[in-house]
Amino acid sequence: MKLLLIEDEPMLLDEMEAYLIEQGYRCEKATTFAAGEDKIVLYDYDVIILDISLPGGNGLQLLQLLKKQQKEAGVLIVSAKDSLPDKLTGLNLGADDYMTKPFHLEELNARVNALVRRKSFKGNSQIQVDDLTIDPVAKTVSCNETFIPLTKKEFELLLYFIVNKNRVVSKQSIAEHLWGDHYDIVDNFDTVYVHTMNLRKKIVAHTGIDYIKTVYGMGYKFTSA
Repeated sequence: MKLLLIEDEPMLLDEMEAYLIEQGYRCEKATTFAAGEDKIVLYDYDVIILDISLPGGNGLQLLQLLKKQQKEAGVLIVSAKDSLPDKLTGLNLGADDYMTKPFHLEELNARVNALVRRKSFKGNSQIQVDDLTIDPVAKTVSCNETFIPLTKKEFELLLYFIVNKNRVVSKQSIAEHLWGDHYDIVDNFDTVYVHTMNLRKKIVAHTGIDYIKTVYGMGYKFTSA
């Protein structure tokens, strides 16, 4: 899952990033209104953690931009402001949740997990695709209770395919999802091909079904049986 952290307090931003990366999330950061605006327009995220008070603008304007762009990211507002009008404004503009600073990182993680389940997996703690069972929290995959050993990148890739089930995803979008701000280090898309093929082989070996189809000239598509 890919997160965007829009926060202008450097220490808090670094703490959130370090903690959420430990929980298995891929994080990108923005410290100003303009930087947040650029990332929202150019990229897609699963969850955006959004501060209201930002250099150069108000976070609520970014929330309006998200809705105008018809982005599907879950939005968790974090703010030092604890007034009821601020909360109501954020929620009425389409935010999914609201936390007041200071907060415990454990609670932040729990709120993010809940948002991911609600947005991507319809509230389920586990995802079922035919005989495949995926646990996003434990980060495990099994077929008929037999564990399928996946690398971290393979697990992230499988979740990305499932979230985008029946859609064609390009190699570039996969690279952006798996490597975030550093996806340009993938000089070509051979690395994406290798991760996809390894995942494909492991899933086929355990299920006998090739869920990941190559769409020549475009990318890949995950389809259930």
